Parts: sequence; C-alpha cells; structure tokens
Amino acid sequence: MRIVQQQLLEALSESLEKLASGSSNKAVFESPKVAAHGDWAITAAMQLAKALKQNPRQVAETIKTDLLASTAGQQWIESIDIAGPGFINLRLKPSAKQQVIQEVLRAHAQYGYQQKNSQRVLVEFVSANPTGPLHVGHGRQAALGDAICHLFETQGWQVHREFYYNDAGVQINTLAQSTQLRAKGFKPSDAQWPEAAYNGDYINDIAQDFLAGKTVVSDDRTFQANAQIDDLDNIREFAVAYLRNEQDLDLKAFDVRFDQYYLESSLYSSGRVEQAVDNLKKSGHTYESEGALWLRSTDFGDDKDRVMRKSDSTYTYFVPDVAYHLAKWERGFSKVVNIQGTDHHGTIARVRAGLQAASNLKQLKIPNGYPDYVLHTMVRVMRGGQEVKISKRAGSYVTLRDLIEWTSKDAVRFFLLSRKPDTEYVFDVDLALAQNNDNPVYYVQYAHARICSVLQIWQEKTGAKIEQLHSADVSHLTSPQAQALMLQIAKYPAMLTAACKDFAPHDVTFYLRDLAAMYHSYYDAERILVDDPALQKARLSLVAATAQVLHNGLAILGVSAPTRM
Repeated sequence: MRIVQQQLLEALSESLEKLASGSSNKAVFESPKVAAHGDWAITAAMQLAKALKQNPRQVAETIKTDLLASTAGQQWIESIDIAGPGFINLRLKPSAKQQVIQEVLRAHAQYGYQQKNSQRVLVEFVSANPTGPLHVGHGRQAALGDAICHLFETQGWQVHREFYYNDAGVQINTLAQSTQLRAKGFKPSDAQWPEAAYNGDYINDIAQDFLAGKTVVSDDRTFQANAQIDDLDNIREFAVAYLRNEQDLDLKAFDVRFDQYYLESSLYSSGRVEQAVDNLKKSGHTYESEGALWLRSTDFGDDKDRVMRKSDSTYTYFVPDVAYHLAKWERGFSKVVNIQGTDHHGTIARVRAGLQAASNLKQLKIPNGYPDYVLHTMVRVMRGGQEVKISKRAGSYVTLRDLIEWTSKDAVRFFLLSRKPDTEYVFDVDLALAQNNDNPVYYVQYAHARICSVLQIWQEKTGAKIEQLHSADVSHLTSPQAQALMLQIAKYPAMLTAACKDFAPHDVTFYLRDLAAMYHSYYDAERILVDDPALQKARLSLVAATAQVLHNGLAILGVSAPTRM
C-alpha cells in the first residue's frame, strides 16, 4: 500500500501545484475522524482557498476532478466525497488496501522500518545514582527510553543508549556512612542512626557482603571489599559497585541494555567542568554578585539568571550538565534526547542557555533546542484497592523489581508506556494480572496468540508453510471488516514515524489496541478456515500479516508476542 500512497500523493501534489505554485507541500493524507467518512481525508482545499480567493468547496471540486482523472486515481480510488466547508474524503478500492498484506509478509520484522541513514542519536535514560534500588519511576523512564530508542531505530537512526550517574558527592557519602553504621551493628531504630541515613534492608545486605570481603561485578565496574570497617573509602567504592550491580539485575530483568555508562565525576577529573566554566566566563554571559558566579541565562530566554558557582566555591548541579552536553556534542551527537522526571524541568532553560553561550564562543553551531527532553511524572501503585507506598527492601518506595515480581516484565512495560509521559499514572497490579479484555497487554497479546493458534491448526492439517501465504490471491478480501483491518495495518509505518518524531511510544500502545480490536471484530465476522482453499488462503494471509504487525509493535515496546496463552 506504500506504493499506492506514493502514487496518489504525487497526483495530489500535481493538482495542488497547478492551483498554486509552491503548494505541493500541502499534499497530505489524514485519517478521517469518523471512519465511515472514508479511508483518507484531504484538507488542502481549505488551506488554499483564501490565497486563491475561492470558496473551499470550489477548490475541493477541482482537486477531486484532478485526482479522479489521474492514472493513480483511476487505478486506486473508488470514490471521493466533499463534505462540510471543503473536506475531501477519499475511499480506496479494495485492491489498494490489499497491497499491504504482501508488503507485510515480505518485510516480516522490518515492516514499518525506514532505510538506514547516517544520523546518530544519543538517548540518555534511567541515569539513577547508585544509592538504592530502582523505583517504579525509574521503571517508567527505562520503558520510555528503551521504546524511544527502538522508534529511532525503525526510522534508520544509529542509536546510542547512555546511562549517566554520580559516584561521588553528598548522596554517595550518605550511602557509605549508612553502610558503615550497619556494618558496626547499628540499625535505623537506634538513637545513633542519623536522620539523613538510608533505611532500607538493602543497606544491611551491602554491609554484610562488605564484611564478608565479597567481590561485586557490574556492567561498568568491579570491586572487592577489604572488610576493614573503618575504611570509609573502601566501603564507598564497594557500595557503589554493589548497587550498580543491583541496578544491572533490575535492568536485565526489564530487558534494558546500555552502550555506555558515563560518570559525573569524570567531568571533574578530566577538567571538563572547569573548561566549561572558563568558556562561559569568556563568552561574556557571566558575572560576579554576592560572592557567587552567575550565568546571565536571561540572555537566552530564561526567566531569571542562575548561580553557577556558589559563595562556598562549589558548583550548582546544572554546571556539570552543561559540561556533559558539550561532551555529547563533541562526540558527534547532533541529536540528543534526555528522559528525566518532571522535577528536572527547571534545569532545561539553564542547561540550554549554558550550551548556547559556549556555542557562540566556540562557534559550535549547537541548535537552540538542544538537547531534547522527555519529562515523565512519577507512578502510583495500587494493589488490592489500596495504594502501595512502602517496600521492605527499599524502605520508602516500591521498587521496579517489586512490580516485575508482582506482575511481569511485559505488563510493567506495556502499562508504563500506555499514557503520555507527562501525565500521572496509576499502576493497578490487579488489572495487570487480570486475564480479560480490560487488561490492555493481555488483550493485545491474546490477539497475537489467537492468530498463531489458527495458523498452527492450518499448518498441522495441511502440512503447509507460512511462506505459501505470500502467493495468496487477496482479491477475495472485500468485506468491510477485512478492509478495515487492512487499512489499520497500512497505518503502521506512518504511526511509527510520527511516534518517533513526537517521542511518543504511547501511540504504539494505542495503535496495537486498535489493531487487536479490529482483528477480534474480523475474527467474529468471518470464519478463517473455510472449505474454499483460495478464500481460506486469502484470509490466512490477512491474519498472518496482522500477527506480524502485532509482533513488530510489541517488540518496539519491549513486550513479548506469545504464540499461545
């Protein structure tokens, strides 16, 4: 159907160009808000009417005449209606929609993918400091980041997954001190226990393994404890490695991987922070006031200037962020996407301001909107009708591992991706376990398994192979339900492109639910394993294509596509 769309877009572009020079870029097919109105909608007539000084419906009539007279129109268009103030509703012939089946079966797992290109994108996500287990908010970030990476890959981008964290500073010192207290036999209920210390059971686990002199291995570091209870530096290194390993276990259970781990401390040890500060000072966009160094970020649209270096000579937290993103740019990543919590909203303007100041000085040509941000809200967890706030292991929050153990990796991923990132989400554990149509991941996976069951019955009965469906005569597929299903399948590539552009993996979940619903409607309307061999083969090819797209879409989300349930 891609060829059908290309040919009709060319015919539409020619018509619009004849009406007004330079208007061919308005050649776009949209999905009608009401499916009964047609297969595609065109709004160009209303966009051009004012410039042409014509009634929109009059312009629409001209476009309609041109399209129906074109070679592509005669081959693929069944009818065109003009509605309202100038909407053009186009209905395709069944043969146009039928093209998509062989496209899917030939492309297999690559259906919807664009050709590989030379563009590189760095997606930074999770980036949790190793001070405790990953919580459900980190889980939402992991699901978002991984799905966005997959979306970029479908569009031909080379994707680099990066995890940025701090292995020094106040939080890490608190971790080391908490572990040392546990190693000395103190516990959170004791009078000697500091209010700022970490209270979860995991601190005691770290302490006991430290005393045992164990070696921990994470993806980016290995460390052996020396069991010396007064060696706070050794405790610190061991605790960081221990919790990095814990994070790795969580992420592997969630099927998330990274290409690189980047340490905030390396920005200081390499001199990048000092270099960035020096460049900002040379740019002329800083000043001294009240014993502090300020960035005049209002020069770049921020609502107020920001402190860079406090009166105690320490840097505020956005300064290493500026140095880090300068490093990203220097590494050749002209496209960067940061997945972070909404609590990072205030840093966006100041980081971008710092980058622009440095860019102007060094003539780096960093775009104004660099980097892109996807901000997500936290997640509330409901279980048995009650909100769950405490994890014994973590001490004060529900961990990602808790959620996976209570439900499944598939449910957690699908659920956390089923809403826009910036909307609050309530994860219902009971719903995630339900095996009914109210559970969205079950509903979609069941559609895939249902198709696989039909295909298996056919194969066992006939000894045929799926590849034989590639030659099916799909002209038999003319029912309204079959055509609706084919049209939905054909929307998949454009949906991926839009979801990637908008950093919107939730669009994939919406699409899959709609596709599953259309398949269930089709299954209820038409028997697939009929006696007529040609009709049976045609219907099997349609459902096989549907299963392939369900499989591909679930893979974008990192969710499995079971063959039986």
